Amino acid sequence: MKSVSPARTALDVAFLFVLLVVSWWLATDVFSLLPERLFPTPQAVALQIVEDGEKIVQGIGSSLAIVAEGFLLGGGAAIVLGLVLGTGARSHAAAEKVVSFFAAIPPIVYIPYGIALLPTFRASSVLVIFLATFWPTLTGTLAGISSVDRRLVDSARVLNVGRATMLFRVLLPDSLPLVFNGLNIGLCLSFILLTSAEMIGGSSGMGYYVKYYSDFSDYTRILAGIIVIGVVITVVSTLFTALQRRCLRWR
Repeated sequence: MKSVSPARTALDVAFLFVLLVVSWWLATDVFSLLPERLFPTPQAVALQIVEDGEKIVQGIGSSLAIVAEGFLLGGGAAIVLGLVLGTGARSHAAAEKVVSFFAAIPPIVYIPYGIALLPTFRASSVLVIFLATFWPTLTGTLAGISSVDRRLVDSARVLNVGRATMLFRVLLPDSLPLVFNGLNIGLCLSFILLTSAEMIGGSSGMGYYVKYYSDFSDYTRILAGIIVIGVVITVVSTLFTALQRRCLRWR
């Protein structure tokens, strides 16, 4: 398949978004094809985002802070533990079985324990994000180590490199593609779980913003919150993809 330049892709994406907004405007403001109460016009939603700008920015900041803390802790712990467990044949085989079990459990089910054991809802949310990131990243790290060319490992052993060098200069770089796969899964799960948690028991964040105004059937603000959440997640995912490409540019 012929590759498409980033600039061309950006133009195509912008065109599709404009087409979507125009279709939304025609369906609501011109032809009234959708019920006005449930589907406000794009102008009304845009004005609402501007009006609630300070509140929305505070919610974004709260949500991103929780995601960043849980994601960095979970990803960092998983990579280190995966490198340590993955270097031994027995520990690697045992770890894969245990990880496959825990990775199958949706992290959101730990919220009741988090609320009971931790002092704040924020701490409980960080725990859920930590678990959402930890298991897929650990899975990716173990799989990445399995995919490392054994000739590379044997060459490093012949050169008598230290354990730290073996882990972080030999195994980790060659495992990065699968490690990033796990991190990507963890990042997607983190936003889904945090938004759900904020809608269940939060007092701040974008999920809470949507849930709060849904209690008043304020669909203009609900739609504004949904759009902002989509934009924020898209921006974060784009930045993370750029980081991934930069880290893997040597491949």
